[in-house]
Amino acid sequence: MAERLKIPGLLGELIAEFAGTMILILFGVGVVAQVVAGGFGDHDSIAWAWGLGVVLGVYVAARTSGAHLNPAVTVALAVFKGFEWRKVVPYSLAQFLGAFVAALTVRWVYSDVLHAKDPFLTIKTQGVFSTLPGNGALPVSHWTAFLDQIVGTAILLFLILAITDELNTAPGANLAPFIIGLIVVGIGMAWGTNAGYAINPARDFGPRLASFLTGYGGAFRDQTGYLYFWIPIVAPIIGGVIGAGLYQVAIARFLPGAGVPQEPGRVPTPPGDEKLEATRG
Repeated sequence: MAERLKIPGLLGELIAEFAGTMILILFGVGVVAQVVAGGFGDHDSIAWAWGLGVVLGVYVAARTSGAHLNPAVTVALAVFKGFEWRKVVPYSLAQFLGAFVAALTVRWVYSDVLHAKDPFLTIKTQGVFSTLPGNGALPVSHWTAFLDQIVGTAILLFLILAITDELNTAPGANLAPFIIGLIVVGIGMAWGTNAGYAINPARDFGPRLASFLTGYGGAFRDQTGYLYFWIPIVAPIIGGVIGAGLYQVAIARFLPGAGVPQEPGRVPTPPGDEKLEATRG
């Protein structure tokens, strides 16, 4: 069996974040291109493909980097879970770059269809790559879009911490990536109207920059002409910290420790804790 290539720790983590985020965006931006420009599929297919993109991206990167795939996740884990602050900027850059390269790929492969649907590459198909208030059509204020992104990302981080907390009811059999993907599907189906559920600065800015560099001159603005690009960057960061903080305050600090006997009616002790409890007895 060939010996594995040894890559320095942080570099390997950054490559994993790049690759995992690229997989996420290949599915996510790809499905929006198919629906908007190609006319195949609908909102539900978009929500499911984004969720599957998360599942597959997490499976790619989880063992090496933890599969953040999202600067809002990285920052929240640094604030509340001890993730090293020195890694926050490198992780975020790797995520942005992965999203950028994936969006360039979609832009290239779907070029004929995009130009047929929208020859002048306007706001009509800009939503393929980046989010817009009211998805470019509905009368949604910038404040509402900002609030929407805070709430949506708070939901995301609250649930990610709940799913991955080993002292809580963490899913077994390596199913956490699948459950996290379902979270994104749910957010897409419930919180997609006001701002397109970016809930991820890398997901929005990477493809937005890729579209700008390939002909979408108005990519950084919304349908009103407002310089909108900063909202899906700043609001998710705020929302992620809020959601992670709420989980820590409302749930994590009340969880029983490993090996603590459970009262009747509660979820059974997490797998692995039985052995720990037995050794203590």
